[in-house]
Amino acid sequence: MALHELQKKNEHCVAALLTTVTNDYDRISMHGVRRRLLEQQTAALGLPLHEVLINKSATNDEYESKLIEACSSYQVQGIDTIVFGDLFLADIRAYRDAFLARHQLRGLYPVWLRNTSELLKDFIALGFKAVITCVNAEVLDSSFAGVIIDDRFLSTLPSYVDPCGENGEFHTFVFDGPNFQWPVKFTLGEKVRRDSFWFRDLLPA
Repeated sequence: MALHELQKKNEHCVAALLTTVTNDYDRISMHGVRRRLLEQQTAALGLPLHEVLINKSATNDEYESKLIEACSSYQVQGIDTIVFGDLFLADIRAYRDAFLARHQLRGLYPVWLRNTSELLKDFIALGFKAVITCVNAEVLDSSFAGVIIDDRFLSTLPSYVDPCGENGEFHTFVFDGPNFQWPVKFTLGEKVRRDSFWFRDLLPA
């Protein structure tokens, strides 16, 4: 939705999509999505992909170092802004802004403070499609892992869970939408629990 808002307003040119990938697993960090699907997603969006590779036991220092390393190649082109999809966690935004400022960068937050219920309804109405890939087992049961985000999902979601999973209740993979040139095809794989999270594997079709 953050990307869609940028493209709709047409005030900024997107140089690349930046994603953190855990090198040991060859998957998007935390979301657990295979790199092959990430590549198909960015191809469908028609934008370049820049992967920030980190280790499975990466510290915050490693993450910050790798992120700035990735951004440096864009800074020499005069690009000084990183876009985030954060919604309302003020402490996370404050951390991002302070960190970026130390490196002469700034953050842009196109969906900041949008009502999350309304945002997800807009997401569905616009034709975006997403599947839940990771569930926090402390707040949701494993049946939600692999569920498609739609009106039925909204009706079954407990009231204490943020509709956009902003508190880390769940993570998703968006596979189609108005800014996609074609849908990313996949099948559901196995469901596994690691620590306090349930993951649903997505297999490239």
